[in-house]
Amino acid sequence: MACQAALPDGFFANLIFMEYIWGSRAHRDENNKDWIRRSVMIRFNCDYSEGAHEKVLEKLIATNREQTQGYGMDFYSMQAKGLIRQICGREDADVHFLVGGTQANLTVISAGLRPHQGVIAAETGHINVHETGAIEACGHKILAFPSKDGKLSAKQVEECCLAHREDMDREHTVQPKMVYISQSTELGTIYGKEELEEISAVCRKNGLFLFMDGARLGYALAASDNTLTFQDLARLCDVFYIGGTKVGALFGEAVVITHPSLKEDFRYFIKQKGGMLAKGRLLGLQFMALFEDGLYMEISRYADGLAEQLRKAFHQAGIPFLVENTTNQLFPILPDSVLELWKEKYSFSYQQRVDESHSAVRFCTSWATRQEDVDCLMEDIRNWKDRDGEA
Repeated sequence: MACQAALPDGFFANLIFMEYIWGSRAHRDENNKDWIRRSVMIRFNCDYSEGAHEKVLEKLIATNREQTQGYGMDFYSMQAKGLIRQICGREDADVHFLVGGTQANLTVISAGLRPHQGVIAAETGHINVHETGAIEACGHKILAFPSKDGKLSAKQVEECCLAHREDMDREHTVQPKMVYISQSTELGTIYGKEELEEISAVCRKNGLFLFMDGARLGYALAASDNTLTFQDLARLCDVFYIGGTKVGALFGEAVVITHPSLKEDFRYFIKQKGGMLAKGRLLGLQFMALFEDGLYMEISRYADGLAEQLRKAFHQAGIPFLVENTTNQLFPILPDSVLELWKEKYSFSYQQRVDESHSAVRFCTSWATRQEDVDCLMEDIRNWKDRDGEA
C-alpha cells in the first residue's frame, strides 16, 4: 500500500481540519488549500523544522517559575559551561551561549578582526552564501576560495597568506587574519583529524585565528567516518561553537574560546552584535539537557543513521550524488520529472541545476525525523526506480 503523510494527532489535527473548513466556506481561497498541503507534507528540507527534544522542554518546564540572574550569569548556565569544558578537556576555555548561528559567526569574526582584516572561507561557506552579507556589513571582507566538496585545504590557506605577504602593495589589500570552516560543511562533508591538524598548523604558522562553525557539529561527530573529538577541536581551533538550534535545542549555540586574545571583552561583542539573551538561563538549561546524559551525541547518531538508510536507497536505485558524505544532509541528483512528482508530498531544498533534465536537491534528516517518513521516501524511491528503470 502506498504510504501517505500522516496528520498530527489530537488538537493540531483538529486545528488543521477547522482551518480547512473555515477557509473553504468563508473564503474559498487557494491560499488556504496551500496552507493545508504544506501542513501535512513530509519535510526533509532542513534539520530545524521541529521545536526541541522533549528532554530539553522538560528541563525548561521544570524550572520555568524559578527566578535567576539574567544574561547567562545564572547557576544553570554555569553548570552547562562546566559540562562543555569537561567534554572538551579544557578547563581554561571560555564558553558563551549565543542565540543563533548567524549571531555566533558575526560576533566571533568581528571580535577577532581589525578593520583592515578579512576571513578566509570556502565559497560555499555559510557566511558567504546564507547570512545576507552580515560579515561584510560589519566591515570585514570574506576571502572566498573555490571548493567542490565544501572544504578548505591547508594549501589554499597557505597560498592566500603567501600571496598577501609577497604583494609589494599589500597595505592596499585586505589582510587575511582568520580562517572560517564548518563541521559539517554546507555540503555535509567533514574534516578529518589529519586535515584539521594541517589547517591548524598553517594558521599558527601565519598568525591566523582558526574558527570552526559547528551549527551541525553533532551530526559531524556522529558520522561513521569521523576521526575528531571535542578534545581535538579544543586543541586545534582557536574558537568553535557547538550548534544547538539544528541539534535538538529550541535555539542557541555554545561558543568555545581557547585563544587568550579572543577571550578579552567577548561579552561586549555578544551584546553589541545582538547575540545576548536577557533570559540567558534558557540557553544554559538547554545545553545542560543536551550534555548532562549524552543526549547530544545520541540524537545526532539517530539522525545520521536515518540519513544512511536514505543514502543506501538512493545508491541502490542508481541515483548519483552531487557530493558524497556521511552526515545528515544528502544531495541526490534527480530527474526534474521526479522532483515535480514528489514536490506535493515532500519538502526538500533545491541545490543547483546539473543538466537540462536533472537537478541536485537536499534531503535532510534531524534528531526528530520519523522512521516512518524515511520508510515512505525509501518506498517511493524503489517504486519510481522499478517503474522507470533508470535515474
